Amino acid sequence: MSGVSRRGFIGGTAALGGAVTVGMRSKGAPEGAPPLGPVTVRPGDPRYADLVVRRTNQRFRHEPEYFQVVGSTEQVVKAVGDAVRAGRRVTVRSGGHCYENFVGDGAQVVIDMCEMSEVYFDERRGAFAVEPGATLMQAYRKLYLGWGVTIPGGQCGGVAAGGHIVGGAYGPLSRLHGSVVDYLHAVEVVVVDAAGRARAVVATRDPSDPNHDLWWAHTGGGGGNFGIVTRYWLRDPKARGGDPTRLLPKPPPEVLSNVVAWGWEGMTKESYRTMLRNHGEWHERNSAPGSPANALWSVLLMSSGKDGGLLSANQADATAPGAEELLQGYVKALTKDVAAEPYVSPVERLPWYQAVRSFALDESLETGLYKGKSAYLRKRFTDEQADTAYDHLVTSAPEGAQGGLWLASYGGQVNAVAPGATAMPQRDSILKAIYLSTWEKNDEKNLDWIRGFYRKMYEKTGGVPVPGDNADGAYINYPDVDLADPKWNTSGVPWHTLYYKDNYRRLQQVKARWDPRNVFRHGLSVTK
Repeated sequence: MSGVSRRGFIGGTAALGGAVTVGMRSKGAPEGAPPLGPVTVRPGDPRYADLVVRRTNQRFRHEPEYFQVVGSTEQVVKAVGDAVRAGRRVTVRSGGHCYENFVGDGAQVVIDMCEMSEVYFDERRGAFAVEPGATLMQAYRKLYLGWGVTIPGGQCGGVAAGGHIVGGAYGPLSRLHGSVVDYLHAVEVVVVDAAGRARAVVATRDPSDPNHDLWWAHTGGGGGNFGIVTRYWLRDPKARGGDPTRLLPKPPPEVLSNVVAWGWEGMTKESYRTMLRNHGEWHERNSAPGSPANALWSVLLMSSGKDGGLLSANQADATAPGAEELLQGYVKALTKDVAAEPYVSPVERLPWYQAVRSFALDESLETGLYKGKSAYLRKRFTDEQADTAYDHLVTSAPEGAQGGLWLASYGGQVNAVAPGATAMPQRDSILKAIYLSTWEKNDEKNLDWIRGFYRKMYEKTGGVPVPGDNADGAYINYPDVDLADPKWNTSGVPWHTLYYKDNYRRLQQVKARWDPRNVFRHGLSVTK
């Protein structure tokens, strides 16, 4: 999947401890070196234009009164306090990968976290500290080369930890090791009290911590709701002792990978229905916690139009018992009784970190005009849904645009955690569905295409994936404001139920306590 991106793939699948006020300087900086910033960048400064375009979704522009580039927790506290006292709307940006305009919409001050990007072992807390501006690729490299450990995060290497972790965070190792938030040990957050005073608070996993509720809200509650995260600490809750090489999961030393691909030519509706049924039923059989099949992960990428096609990119822990048989068995199950002839690549064996770099979505290509939607699947798509997907995908999206449906393997150890243990309640799903459309020029027809596709897929439940027999709502890290729009959500089920289910009431209580002035808000905010 090297080079696959929202634009690159969709355009060419066929081708290929307690409350404390803190101000710690990052321990990753040279001893005695001051942190960068604060840097205030206003219109007219040549750096302003670069900060405006530092985002992946070009549908939106972030043009505040000023950007504040920060390098420490103290600087964030001051930046937030100054903005609140001046009555300015403040938002935060880490990697700039939000699907919606949560950063730019109405923002007068954007606090940019890109320079807070250290990853290090904090001996005092006995956990790994990750700052919000660290990209996933930076975190993987530092954790692995430094201590031989990792976190089960996503494939988009340019995504930053800031928004990724707080929304739940999953990736190719999640079936083996769970969600990233299952390893959240503590979090440092800049919050604003009822008097308008900004301060930094550390909240921990410890149930006796008086700030435990703030920790819980950051285990899947989504970014931009409660404050600004300035540091995450990560540690396996089952780990004992202080040896950092034993405090987070160890990735497999080697990975087996291959791809299965079809063009749309020759892929009839019946063949497509069979392939999608095969894919879903394999995951129904093989996604329980503790299943040996959790050593395998795949993403099935389906792009629209005559230049599109279907590609299943697969990888497995090469050290798992029967790893090659597991991978080959998956390919056999996927292609069974599918009349269309697939291309099946040879199995490749790579060291784990090389595989991460090879399979990561290219940061330089993760940009464009796009709209994304999501759904959790408890069971496979129905045959009727498969037919709907076929009809939309074989018919080209509007001129100058391409659309796609991705199905990412899920479940496994993610489902070993109770729904209320973290803010992310979807703990019995087997797949995540991502609906994407990207285009070259803004046109309402492009949005209509992806919206119509999604609504048709869930027309029996009001156009959205209402939690039930085979769906389980949507993923907050792929936010979609349409779910709060009665034009597109006619289910009568509120958007927050789709994302948070029964956990929303507790999130409201956290919001009321920690952000009583509603300083941190956006188009899908938790409300008091």
